[in-house]
Amino acid sequence: MKVIVLGAGLVGGPMALDLARNGEFEVTSADRSAEALARLSGVVGITTVQMDLDNAEALKSLVQQHDLVISAVPGFMGFRTMERIIECGKNAVDIAFFPEDMFLLDAKAKDMNVTAICDIGVAPGMSNVLIGYGASMLDTLEKGITYVGGLPVVRTWPFEYKAVFSPIDVIEEYTRPARYIDGGRLVVREALSDPEMIDFPNIGTLEAFNSDGLRTLATTVKGDYLIEKTLRYKGHIEKMAVLRDTGFFDKEPILINGVMISPLEFTARLLFPKWKLQKGEEDLTIMRIITEGLKDGVRQRYTWDLYDRLDTVTGVHSMARTTGYTATTVARLLSKGLYTHKGISAPEFLGKDASIVKFLLDGLKERGVVYTETHEILAS
Repeated sequence: MKVIVLGAGLVGGPMALDLARNGEFEVTSADRSAEALARLSGVVGITTVQMDLDNAEALKSLVQQHDLVISAVPGFMGFRTMERIIECGKNAVDIAFFPEDMFLLDAKAKDMNVTAICDIGVAPGMSNVLIGYGASMLDTLEKGITYVGGLPVVRTWPFEYKAVFSPIDVIEEYTRPARYIDGGRLVVREALSDPEMIDFPNIGTLEAFNSDGLRTLATTVKGDYLIEKTLRYKGHIEKMAVLRDTGFFDKEPILINGVMISPLEFTARLLFPKWKLQKGEEDLTIMRIITEGLKDGVRQRYTWDLYDRLDTVTGVHSMARTTGYTATTVARLLSKGLYTHKGISAPEFLGKDASIVKFLLDGLKERGVVYTETHEILAS
């Protein structure tokens, strides 16, 4: 089977390597960056193509030559890229996390007989899969909670943070209003609100805050309380709130010495070099997913914990492993014909089938990404 990965960056590159590692796929990696593609040059089983992935005609011509497409393009171009893939009639896996409603493409995907699974990284992605799985094991879902964060192993003043994915997307987490479900109803709160302190093995106490990561779960899963919270080292919330509330994250340009300057662009220029994960620096991914509710009148809780670090042998960062290997495992799921729903699928759709969940968890475990499940019977 011929598979193409659109994007050869932090996550796209490791995905191409994973797909090519045992010869089961003919892999093409496409990107506009010659530097990113150079890291894959000479790898057996991978062909590289340098091109502008936002060029509609060039993209379609390239996609037509393949059986399955994985989209790892930037979020701002993710929706139109997925639409173009669907127009080519190709099955697709997407980790672009575009802001548009994925289901706007559902009718077109069904018309083209396409299976497209979107938002299938770590969170959103496996978080949704396991929320959906937990809900399927309960008669009534009372709580579906995701705590997740990508962090540097070494804490460095002043931010004690490194951006292990697009830094501009990180800032969005601090500014975009957070949606969650409470009492079965949609609630909107400002980002960085409702802080909690939570203890995790191997890492200690982290602070959690409201962020807009619930995405499709807000409408596809019925529950009394559904929420995602982002995890950071203690003290990070206050620093980001000061920058946000002072206006450093505002997008609207302001006049400074006769020049119109966007505060966000200015702030980004200062922050991003400090947030860049440097060569040799290690990152970790921490996630806890909780589903709680009633089964046969008994209150129960299913919890999945993930603690993952950079692979020191391959040099692949944890965020790339936990995000990218989820997508490549789903690609294998499609290649084997184990999931055939036509149209657009959110990750939680996969969670309805225990055999598919096992396939994903086993595939990730083979790659060292391990989710630990705990089942508890709770007092009524």
